[in-house]
Amino acid sequence: MKLNKYIDHTLLKQDATGKQIDCLLSEARKYDFASVCVNPTWVEHAKKGLEGTDVKVCTVVGFPLGAATSAVKAFETKDAIQNGADEIDMVINVGALKSGNLDLVESDIRAVVEASGDKLVKVIIEACLLTDQEKVVACQLAQKAGADFVKTSTGFSTGGATVADVQLMRETVGSDMGIKAAGGARSYADALAFVEAGATRIGTSAGVAILKGELVDGDY
Repeated sequence: MKLNKYIDHTLLKQDATGKQIDCLLSEARKYDFASVCVNPTWVEHAKKGLEGTDVKVCTVVGFPLGAATSAVKAFETKDAIQNGADEIDMVINVGALKSGNLDLVESDIRAVVEASGDKLVKVIIEACLLTDQEKVVACQLAQKAGADFVKTSTGFSTGGATVADVQLMRETVGSDMGIKAAGGARSYADALAFVEAGATRIGTSAGVAILKGELVDGDY
């Protein structure tokens, strides 16, 4: 198994500098990760920096709270794609889900899916804020709205991915959707456990250390 191709090499901190982004891109080229995941302001720069590779450019929409309107999320999506994004990681409207407004949650996801055209859409459900039943419903709504992946976490809330959440998500969506475990992978063993639980992507800022067999501290 080529674990490197499971990894979305990630830098989403609000104080990320151009130098740090360039380091991320250099590492992505060296280790041939699946993608880099950066904030929208860095998409165009990342696209240019990864020319000649098959490393994708992933960005985030409605991030990290998910509380923007659907129209804004759709606009963000179109803008990101115009700037070179290959993949969109969007945050659901968590408050709407917990309020029982499932139509809004589904239409919110669908707005991004429709705006994305043929680009990959991953739906961040922010599992740490949800009950198990809410996690199941969120995954079902993402599937119904035509998304390609469900993703555990933003990395900016109260917790990251757990093996139990990935297993539950895989049981819910079956084999048709991808699952991204974000946050929580701090070692090669962690990453492998997520893959064995059903994850097809690992979102982490520690991709290089993981591939080197090192154990790292941190939130994402």
